[in-house]
Amino acid sequence: MQNEEEPSKEELRDRARVARSGLTADEVRSFSGSICNSLHQGLNGEETVMVYVSKPAEVDTMPLIRHLLQKGVRVVVPIIERETRTLRLSCLKDPDDLVISTFFVPEPIGNEIPVRGEELEVIIVPLLAFDRTGHRLGYGAGYYDRFLSLYPQAKKIGAAFSCQEIRSVPADDNDVAMDMIVTERESISCR
Repeated sequence: MQNEEEPSKEELRDRARVARSGLTADEVRSFSGSICNSLHQGLNGEETVMVYVSKPAEVDTMPLIRHLLQKGVRVVVPIIERETRTLRLSCLKDPDDLVISTFFVPEPIGNEIPVRGEELEVIIVPLLAFDRTGHRLGYGAGYYDRFLSLYPQAKKIGAAFSCQEIRSVPADDNDVAMDMIVTERESISCR
């Protein structure tokens, strides 16, 4: 049972949204650049990396995606399966193949190249809120927690702005913790 003083997950999501919405467009661009640079530096020669394709207000992952493609890394992006609340995977050869799709997320609809989750070495995950133990809050539908639980072999790295950090994310057995969280200020090792 939840303690009266402890905010609910939805209240924490709202707080994180408010904090994130306080960032200016220049801050989002600058902070996203720093985060993508740190993410790239944190990779250790992995050949298959899943990167979420950002929507407005999230850490912009396009600089990372373009850089990885230039380096010859196999970039995999998620496609949202709304009916089953799951993610399917596609290799991304060209960012121009992305079109705005489910929940305003850019996806390579019409240009899909299926990928098996077992092939993923690193998964870059969007965070709405996070704590220093690696627990995260997403948007509440559980897509990523269900997906991540299927592929324990992959290193899980969350990307967020430092203003999205909270003291403690309420976590249960279904929540999958990150191995690392990268913000514009630091890379936090969670394991």
